[in-house]
Amino acid sequence: MTNLETEAYIRCRNISKTYLKGKTEVTPLRALDLDVQKGEFLALMGPSGSGKTTLLNLIAGIDQPTTGDLWVDDKNLSGMNRAQLTDWRAKHCGYIFQLYHLVPILTAFENIELPLLLDKSLSKSERHAKVQAALELVSLADRSDHRPTELSGGQEQRVAIARAIVSDPELLVADEPTGDLDKESGRQILDLLSALSNEHGKTIIMVTHDSKAADAAGKVLHLEKGQLVENAIT
Repeated sequence: MTNLETEAYIRCRNISKTYLKGKTEVTPLRALDLDVQKGEFLALMGPSGSGKTTLLNLIAGIDQPTTGDLWVDDKNLSGMNRAQLTDWRAKHCGYIFQLYHLVPILTAFENIELPLLLDKSLSKSERHAKVQAALELVSLADRSDHRPTELSGGQEQRVAIARAIVSDPELLVADEPTGDLDKESGRQILDLLSALSNEHGKTIIMVTHDSKAADAAGKVLHLEKGQLVENAIT
């Protein structure tokens, strides 16, 4: 490895991923190389089965490559065990889902607080201060005591984003974050993601099928049969 300070924040080198589907091997990613700079907002596009979500899950430390190396900052995720990956995710990566994955019986405040409950070093007052700051960042401070059924789809997604950022991770990954939203709500979510990248320095990788959603990113990469083709936004 060369000097890590001069390298990309995320570095995928010769990454492949193979699954067994019954007795058949499926390889959604093939010898893939990728660099993502710190603070970059990257959109991943491509047809179903092209490997987008597989790549997202590898970068988020949810899964590991079959071959190759994947570095995020100075950590080689491909060399970690499950416990180490879990600890790394809790500190460094927030995941934003298309369908929010909120706990229906909890309020917005309580849903956002969930990741912080894993950090035993935080006092209750410290947790609450972090949750309140996240609520204000996503403009939902006045909805903190509302449960998911009392929120619009766009508000639910903003709660999900607040939950993803409450631990102040450097990296956010988003899987079709606007796919279940109307046009205006989707625009608001994209504006929020752009602000998190441009104003707060978050590195964001977003999977989307929507070319207009991809326009919010600083760079678009297309996956075809497990390989990347870059199309920079002008």
